[in-house]
Amino acid sequence: MADRVEAMMRAVLDRNELGSEQLISLLFSATSDIHSTFPATVARARIPELADVPLMNAAELDIAGALPMCIRVMVHASTDRARSEIVHVYLEGATALRPDLARP
Repeated sequence: MADRVEAMMRAVLDRNELGSEQLISLLFSATSDIHSTFPATVARARIPELADVPLMNAAELDIAGALPMCIRVMVHASTDRARSEIVHVYLEGATALRPDLARP
């Protein structure tokens, strides 16, 4: 799980050209089948740019048929990019959540 959280966060930051000075806060959510650690704990430990950024974890609703083993992040950032220029990152099976926004 830790490797996947790190990969997701690095992809979000890289694809949107975000540095720590632009980050306001991050909200992570995880499905109820994830028990190993908090996604925010992993992100803070593995990505130095997040050292002083407020991070928070939340639980996803446990809905029948929902994508299992899913971690999401909502990034609050200050950027000059238009909303249409923001790159939404969906890795692995998460592309099924929003195929309209998922990019290779």
